[in-house]
Amino acid sequence: MRTYWHIFSVGVQNTLSYRVNFFVRALFNLVPLVAIISMWRAIYANQPGEVAGYSLAAMVSYYVLVTIVEATTAVTEDDWQIAAEIKDGQIGQFLTRPIDYLYYRFCLFLSGRAVYTFAAIAPVTLFVLAYRDFLIPPQDTAAFGLFCLSLALGAVLQFLLSYLIAMLAFWVLEISTFVFVLMALERLASGQMFPLDLLPPWLNQIMMWTPFPYTTFFPISVYMGKVTGAALAQGLCMQCCAIVVTYLLAQQAWRRGLKSYTVVGG
Repeated sequence: MRTYWHIFSVGVQNTLSYRVNFFVRALFNLVPLVAIISMWRAIYANQPGEVAGYSLAAMVSYYVLVTIVEATTAVTEDDWQIAAEIKDGQIGQFLTRPIDYLYYRFCLFLSGRAVYTFAAIAPVTLFVLAYRDFLIPPQDTAAFGLFCLSLALGAVLQFLLSYLIAMLAFWVLEISTFVFVLMALERLASGQMFPLDLLPPWLNQIMMWTPFPYTTFFPISVYMGKVTGAALAQGLCMQCCAIVVTYLLAQQAWRRGLKSYTVVGG
């Protein structure tokens, strides 16, 4: 554990050199959010009442929570970096050292998320204050605690999905197509663009059997109190199952990739 803590610390130090870039990225990520909220305010102006069970305040809260979830859990360039290390032969050093490559990359992912979250605190806080009249607090302390738990599980799942895609670099020269496909699926199926409740019930049920809603939509639903009791327990179990399955697939891809991997040079 001391080794991986050191990796995390070094990752934080290296990432801090890009803190200004992270701050600017976090600031400009709020621009599309302002546009989306303005669009929904215009929709609710001509549509009194609720839309798919969401009031205007609930809808604004949803998109603010999407921003918070994305800032704390989204994978930035980890998949590209992993693919580059595979292609350039840099992973050869991990084959002779007592360090698990997946855990090594996970520590770097956590360090990047920590720095990005720190850089995003100021702009996100100002945005939250600007829309504080529309924001809905969690129902109780337990709901907030379960939201934090689900958020952490969602972060692990996002990392493992990106790591699994990056493993394709063992067999293909360029993984950009697969990365963009994964990004598109996450945007549509995770609930980043709109609440999945807006979909037809049959399509919503299909989506919930994929891992993507459990990275964004489910944690937000926990915060807003839309899933409770048995549905909440089932959702947390689905998150854990998705993490276990993705982890096993990633480890299997790593082992198979190493069988066909050749390191040249010293």
